[in-house]
Amino acid sequence: MPSGPRDEEFHAAVAESLSEWGWSVATPEVVMVEIVADPGGVKSRRLCDFLERMGTPHRVHEPDSDRAVALLGDVDGVRLPAVKPAELPVLFDPSLTDLAQLVLGNAADVLNGGVADLVVVGAGPAGLAAAVYGASEGLDVVVVEAEAIGGQAGTSSMIRNYLGFPRGISGMRLAQRARAQALRFGARFVAGCRVSALRTGRRGEPLEIITPAGSVSGRAVLVASGVAYRRLGVPELEEFLGRGVNYGAAASTARDMRGRDVVVVGGGNSAGQAAVHLARFARSVTMVIRRGSLADTMSSYLIREVEAHPRITLACGTEVTGGGGTNSLEWLELTDRGGGEARRVEASGLYLLLGAEPHCEWLPPELALDERGFVLSGTDVPAGSRPGLEPFAPLATSVPGVFVAGDIRSGSMKRVASASGEGAAAIPLVHAWLAVIRSASVG
Repeated sequence: MPSGPRDEEFHAAVAESLSEWGWSVATPEVVMVEIVADPGGVKSRRLCDFLERMGTPHRVHEPDSDRAVALLGDVDGVRLPAVKPAELPVLFDPSLTDLAQLVLGNAADVLNGGVADLVVVGAGPAGLAAAVYGASEGLDVVVVEAEAIGGQAGTSSMIRNYLGFPRGISGMRLAQRARAQALRFGARFVAGCRVSALRTGRRGEPLEIITPAGSVSGRAVLVASGVAYRRLGVPELEEFLGRGVNYGAAASTARDMRGRDVVVVGGGNSAGQAAVHLARFARSVTMVIRRGSLADTMSSYLIREVEAHPRITLACGTEVTGGGGTNSLEWLELTDRGGGEARRVEASGLYLLLGAEPHCEWLPPELALDERGFVLSGTDVPAGSRPGLEPFAPLATSVPGVFVAGDIRSGSMKRVASASGEGAAAIPLVHAWLAVIRSASVG
């Protein structure tokens, strides 16, 4: 029991530190999901990364292990990876949608059922904030996420500058707390399900989100699908994707880098957080950045942490131009951008956090984008795109009833806090839109 006026703060700090340590360092004592697969296989790594980001304790067993035989019997002839959830049948070679249903329930119960007030595409900070605020204000909210809950921010090992968390919080923890909060208010989630199209109709008619697992209709849609990391553009390294080469922080692979050399490419906060986290395990971490310094792209607190870490080395004005290995990544070629000199370094892991690239191919052609493919909103929407509806609401797009928030919006700040704020700010606009279509239907 607390024995002094500030003792409970000490207890809370210890409890939070232990919780983060248990997620990021220790092997879980109690697991919800067991996987039988080659630990270094591409499929098993993808499944592990998904479960890690969903906050689901799991463990991988090699096919010839005693535990694998106990779970599956004769392993020969079965399709691996095999996934055994606690008290449920074994899933053979499951998709991410199959895994998501273990955590969130059957996607069919959410898709193909009625018309929601708001469909949110993307469960990053913007989408989660919209789900929390929308559901808390009585809206029927459905959230559809292509991968794990949390989006790109959910892969961050530690976010230290988010309001209200003085000791920092991992992206996964932040995402899972927001998901639990939204669920308590009645929001519904579908994860591991990529949206393939947004179908529009006449003014006031429900909009339809199409996915491979089914469709869901909404009176309003919030596009909060975020961005993806840009590709490196070195063909020989793409062959090692999942075998040492990773786009994003890939926190589930950090423990595999114990005692090895790794390279992180990127100069933003996500790259810095990944480098600090990997340095807890790796023998050395080299941060490769194209610019001359980190000053223009990374928060100062994180620059200080990176520069002070004894295992992290900065390679400024440098880029990755090659690499190779036998069965997995073993070496990389780093080239100085000024003099063109190349050097070969040992590397068992390459983590690519190269900046934002939008993927809006699923959006209808009438939805206006900027020259880089980000969604235009508010006064940035070309004049005449929605005759009679100017001036535009700040987060409204060129399609009536469709709003945008977060990193996918043209001109966004690319920060967790700003994305959360935009997700919350979209809800009053949704209420106003719903009032418009209700009055039109009455009239």
